[in-house]
Amino acid sequence: MNGPTLHKTAANCAQELPGALLDHPFGDDWEVFKVRGKVFMLMTEAPGRPVVILKAEPGEALALRDQNSHITPGYHMNKKHWITLEGGKGVEKSLVRELVTESYRLVVAGLPKAERPIDPHTHGNGARAGR
Repeated sequence: MNGPTLHKTAANCAQELPGALLDHPFGDDWEVFKVRGKVFMLMTEAPGRPVVILKAEPGEALALRDQNSHITPGYHMNKKHWITLEGGKGVEKSLVRELVTESYRLVVAGLPKAERPIDPHTHGNGARAGR
């Protein structure tokens, strides 16, 4: 998957998530997706290549980086809790959608229950339901 397709796939997935809003707090070069004011995805070009920056559980982030050369520590973010995804051979739409949805769920899980647009433990991928 090339960079423009990566950004389009990630943005399309994010826009489908309940309560997700696009913002540009850092200027036009950064697309920032938030849920209830909390960031769950950032998109930009770093340096010169399209990237998507997502929240991940620390152990999962480490495993993803070990298993995929297109996933690195979060660009300009906490390296333990965020990952950067680049486009490239072997990066499938299903992986992008899974990572975006998981980032969203992690952020929603940190919100007060009354503010959550979904139940983060059951939303999305059936394989992960009940986690």
